[in-house]
Amino acid sequence: MNCRSPMKSSDAVRTRRGDRMLTSLYVSPSRLRCIDDTADGEKYRRCGRARQLVWIALAVALMLAACGGAAHAQTPPLIPSIPSIPTTDAEPEEMVLALRVVIGLAVLSLAPALLMMLTSFTRIIIVLGFLRQALGVQQTPPNMVLVGLALFLTFFVMQPVWQAISEEAVAPYLEGQLKYQEAIEQASVPLRSFMLKQTRERDLALFTRMARLSAPPSADQLPLYVTMPAFIISELKSAFQLAFVIYIPFLVIDLVVASSLMSMGMFMLPPVMISLPFKILLFVMIDGWHLLVKSVVLSFH
Repeated sequence: MNCRSPMKSSDAVRTRRGDRMLTSLYVSPSRLRCIDDTADGEKYRRCGRARQLVWIALAVALMLAACGGAAHAQTPPLIPSIPSIPTTDAEPEEMVLALRVVIGLAVLSLAPALLMMLTSFTRIIIVLGFLRQALGVQQTPPNMVLVGLALFLTFFVMQPVWQAISEEAVAPYLEGQLKYQEAIEQASVPLRSFMLKQTRERDLALFTRMARLSAPPSADQLPLYVTMPAFIISELKSAFQLAFVIYIPFLVIDLVVASSLMSMGMFMLPPVMISLPFKILLFVMIDGWHLLVKSVVLSFH
């Protein structure tokens, strides 16, 4: 027993030494994190020092700029004088360019409203929209095509009016023969004449009463703020009347197709699928676009 105990003790000593060596070689994850945190902290310290130097430099630059501005603030800058614009009637040619610019900007800003409300555009676009609904097609023709067709038809219908405005108001004004107010009055005469031809007397009487004006001997003496709304509601009424006439043949086709499907017991089949080809065929056979454009244009004469 005594001879074996020294061997066991020596083995235990060797084992402890080996464990210490392995322990010295092993690095725990927590220790690695501490090492990483130490390196990151050193980087952050360096970045913090660099930021402090940058802020100090910016503060010095601002102080120098403030000192320089205070030195130059003793001499205030000179305000340039604004040239006066002549407004007397003695030299009207000096105002022509400015007035042209003002008139051009005013026309551009009011052009959409004038084109839609004071011309034939309202009636034409409403009739074309009702035609598309009567045919049963959703987006054919598309809105861009309908608006383009309505614009070109409007230019065609309003061409005599615009020619009269150009000859009686625009050209004399540009030549210096008319003043601004006189040119406006001359330009409103052809436009008022066109609107009165398309306006019903009942609508004129309505707005005349609401404006609390006495009835003039002639409709030409009514102001434009009375003539314009009366013309617009008259156009809406005329457009709906034309749309009703357009709807009738297509409505008959829908009724015939629906009654035929019900008599055959085909309740689940939508009548629109069957009636749409017949509507398009009828519209093409009678040359519908020709008849429609002819009716709409001739309704203004």
